[in-house]
Amino acid sequence: MPTWFTVDTDDFRHLPQHQGHPTRSKEAYDGPSDRLSEAFLTGWERMLNWMEGHDGALTLFVISDLLEMEPFAEMLKRALHRFPERLTVGCHGHTHRSWSAWGEDTEGFEAMLERSTALLKQHAGGAFRPYFRAPNGYIAPWMAACLASNGYLVDSSVNPSWLVKHKAGGVSWNAVLTAMREAGVVERPWLTRWRLPVNGPALFRFPLSTIAKKAWRKTPRLLGPAELASVENPEAQVCTLYCHVLDFAREEGSWRPPLNGHRAK
Repeated sequence: MPTWFTVDTDDFRHLPQHQGHPTRSKEAYDGPSDRLSEAFLTGWERMLNWMEGHDGALTLFVISDLLEMEPFAEMLKRALHRFPERLTVGCHGHTHRSWSAWGEDTEGFEAMLERSTALLKQHAGGAFRPYFRAPNGYIAPWMAACLASNGYLVDSSVNPSWLVKHKAGGVSWNAVLTAMREAGVVERPWLTRWRLPVNGPALFRFPLSTIAKKAWRKTPRLLGPAELASVENPEAQVCTLYCHVLDFAREEGSWRPPLNGHRAK
């Protein structure tokens, strides 16, 4: 069972404390919204440099409003040229809205998918994959049919932990998994340990961080570029990890994923 390594492209302005959530978005973002943060730029560079040290595949879940900024569009173009086989692009929404927190809105969600998918295909070309990750992991059963009708084959939004079950739109994670299966969308839940989160923010929040780092070190080898299509196969077993571009800027740009020297084979 290989490990599918994924990275989300949230910049500071996308975070739920600033926008996209009906109750959590209480602080106005006081940085510039018309350009990338310095931390994002650093994280992007360090992430690509980290890729030079292994030969595994990496899927970027891109927030498509970034592509309306020429610097990011150019950065993505250069990165795809640098890693033409190993780097692929999925959808992380257009503005990082926490969809399931707002209640059912199929019309709005489908309109977003149409807009975001068009931008991603335009800029990523053959590197685009019909894979979706719900912003902040807010995914509900009603979203499954929308994804399927817009051509999405894979969703990777479920964090099957009791700590974050409120993100499932008022139902259980099993209800989301069932909806995806019935819609013909393959769900790739995130790795957990003892039903506790070990991805994204959990990597940096004690005591979850201790559990998360140990879990990451025990993961299987990285999935190779020739194996990426296996994530679309519901019969294939895949371990899914994710972090953020911004994470690579932590520790003055020295942070690296706590993997145990993994390389794809």
